[in-house]
Amino acid sequence: MFKKYSQPEKWILIGIPMLFLIGSLFHFLYEMTGKLKVIAAISATNESVWEHCKMVVLPVILWWGLYYIFRGNEYNINANKWFTTSLVAMVTAIITMPMSYYFYTQAFGVEILAVDIFLLFFVLILGQCLGLHVFKYHKGMNIWIALFLISIVLVIFIVFTFYQPHLPIFMDGVNHTYGI
Repeated sequence: MFKKYSQPEKWILIGIPMLFLIGSLFHFLYEMTGKLKVIAAISATNESVWEHCKMVVLPVILWWGLYYIFRGNEYNINANKWFTTSLVAMVTAIITMPMSYYFYTQAFGVEILAVDIFLLFFVLILGQCLGLHVFKYHKGMNIWIALFLISIVLVIFIVFTFYQPHLPIFMDGVNHTYGI
């Protein structure tokens, strides 16, 4: 199955299960480190849908960024294309997370832990597969625009960790509070 893919394309697909494991770790990282504020900025701090989206942000940025740093020259990867693709993968997963969660909980009136766990895997599949498609068939935008947009997403997630609006997406579903 993987024979028809280039090494970078294989990396994108291998990212699905690996990002699921890394993202799962980011669910517990804040608690495991004694609730350090610096860790709060990058990992889930409560059970809100917003905080669960953070399980995607930094892992995807690191997955794509580190591969480019360590293998970009070796495989002659076009930076415009690579970072546009990483932005697409990340934004797709971020947008799909609340859409999927609210669809299944509101349409069926249930919330099931196994489905919540599967959602992370599902959004990563969609993000990485759309990323792969963009990598294969798109020229990419200017690297600086892509990196700027990736940075903006990261900053938004960090800011909203500490200053959460009182909107349903930010409410901890367990104890009905906002923020840390």
